[in-house]
Amino acid sequence: MNSWSQCARLAAYPLDSGIHGRRLLSDIVCSSIASRSGSKCGGNMRISMRDRSKNRKPLQKGRNLSIEAIQAVQALKRVAHKNDDSAVEQVFNGIVRRLLKSDMIAVLRELLRQNQCLLALKVFEEVQKEIPYRPQLKLYAETVSCLGSNGLLEDINCLIMALKMESSLEPDVEGFYALLESLMKFNLTSLALEVFYLMKLRGCDPDKLTFKLLINGLESNKETNLSAFVRQEAEKYYGQSLNFLDETEEEVPRLK
Repeated sequence: MNSWSQCARLAAYPLDSGIHGRRLLSDIVCSSIASRSGSKCGGNMRISMRDRSKNRKPLQKGRNLSIEAIQAVQALKRVAHKNDDSAVEQVFNGIVRRLLKSDMIAVLRELLRQNQCLLALKVFEEVQKEIPYRPQLKLYAETVSCLGSNGLLEDINCLIMALKMESSLEPDVEGFYALLESLMKFNLTSLALEVFYLMKLRGCDPDKLTFKLLINGLESNKETNLSAFVRQEAEKYYGQSLNFLDETEEEVPRLK
């Protein structure tokens, strides 16, 4: 079964709680990367980077990026351009997997900032393997923004399917809002509703800002049927008067 048929199969079950266990990102995303590079996805995966010399961003030194993290980012970018699977794996074995969890997340965020999406996905897989691991929705949101900015919309779909399989996902209103905001930014309304279902499934009550984001976004896209459905959901929480939809974000209180 190829990667996109896997995604289609998972998409048919929007309320999948992942009771059969967590799946690593590589289980879903890896084969999609391999399909574009023309190679099979086994223990290693080929990473082919586009030339971004025109908009390359400098590394940001500071409290969020240690010397070890900077060295890891530089090493990954250096070997990625060689399209050498073994070289990439050597960097992961010799540098990335020895990083502290905080440094590994810093590497991930730096790769996202520099639009190194495929490298970031592979580092994200390593973050998942950390014990104890707890999914960070804001990391998912940042990854969606990077993928969307680079036109990798199919990979966003697979990323959300992987998120739905996370068995240890905790209620996080702000994290879910950040992820929904990233999805709506690229008009991925179907995936946004999948995340909305997941939010409720994991016992996280949507707040006014979440409903405002979804309803206004759907209405601006002229998706009236979906907007009406979300309005009905909002009325279950806040009554028929949804005055907060016309308020600014500063005027709408964040539910803690």
